[in-house]
Amino acid sequence: MTQDIKRVVLAFSGGLDTSVILKWLQQTYNCEVVTFTADLGQGEELEPARAKAELMGVKPEHIFIDDLKEEFVRDYVFPMMRANALYEGLYLLGTSIARPLIAKRQIEIARQLGADAVSHGATGKGNDQVRFELGYYGLAPDIKVIAPWREWDLTSRTKLIEFAEAHQIPVSKDKRGEAPFSTDANLLHTSSEGKVLEDPWTEVPDYVFSRTVSPEQAPDTPQYITVDFEKGDAVAVDGEPLSPAKLLAKLNELGRTHGIGRLDLVENRFVGMKSRGMYETPGGTILHVAHRAIEQLTLDRGAAHLKDELGPRYAELVYNGFWFSPEREMLQAAIDHSQTRVNGTVRLKLYKGTPWVVGRKSPDSLYSEKVVTFEDDAGAYDQRDAEGFIKLNALRLRLLGRRDGR
Repeated sequence: MTQDIKRVVLAFSGGLDTSVILKWLQQTYNCEVVTFTADLGQGEELEPARAKAELMGVKPEHIFIDDLKEEFVRDYVFPMMRANALYEGLYLLGTSIARPLIAKRQIEIARQLGADAVSHGATGKGNDQVRFELGYYGLAPDIKVIAPWREWDLTSRTKLIEFAEAHQIPVSKDKRGEAPFSTDANLLHTSSEGKVLEDPWTEVPDYVFSRTVSPEQAPDTPQYITVDFEKGDAVAVDGEPLSPAKLLAKLNELGRTHGIGRLDLVENRFVGMKSRGMYETPGGTILHVAHRAIEQLTLDRGAAHLKDELGPRYAELVYNGFWFSPEREMLQAAIDHSQTRVNGTVRLKLYKGTPWVVGRKSPDSLYSEKVVTFEDDAGAYDQRDAEGFIKLNALRLRLLGRRDGR
């Protein structure tokens, strides 16, 4: 098996795990390793990953560090936001939605360089191994996938550090102690899980939060903002047009200040177990609330209610890693069709952890003050029509009642 691999593209962060994986791949498969590091707005300096890869023998032309922030928000986050996707009714899918883009770029690099395989650092217990590999296989059916955590015997942090020291791999001081929890971050969110978070009865310690101030410490004065939408996508904040990534970054700043977007969740992983995690999605939470508000004005009842039925299915597909599946693409086509007239402006009040919708307007609004008013509607709605409407809807209930002697 190991003799067939000549070149592998590794999703590489430069941290302890993927650095050990890089060396392990070189040794175990006697192959050339290409590293790929994605800038998805995680807020970390990525050039050290280049230095680490060069130190470990990777050719400079085989080190890829790509800024994918705009593509991430435009082609992945925004389509998901159009669907109002929430996994198990709460989770805004910040980690899940990043994996298909990373997988896609890995496959592109593999094709560009004629690589035989791709590799990732996800463990055998989590969802990410599924998401990465479903992405790989969906885009390159015959690609070889190497998942070291399912092959090697480096089953603890101590063994990883011992391996690193034995092979002159630099280990930062903060990696030598037992990590209190693990994190994953991108422009949409930060997730934390494990160790101090594993007991679902214990409140999340304050030091775990990195993207938001606590709602208690947020400003005592609310802040009003507006978000403009075109065809279901946010295009401006407070009237200022912004690119997708810059718009989400702006909402992140606002959400951070007001303590918006914290979620303590016990979720059902695709692999079968329950896990407890803490998520911070400040800008995404504001965006989700604002998008639903503009849809309230512009979507017909039938379309809106159908979207609410499709949303959980869409979210499950994203969570489980089926971004490149035909069913997700079918749902996306239907959802995108529903967004053609989702245009307008939403006004929100940000205060103590909550984005409150306080106004919305749209040139494509289906809301009619003339029809809904309690004052004289000048013939816009004939209330006498309601009697026949009610009787027709009550017909089956009356027939049941007569039969059952009610």
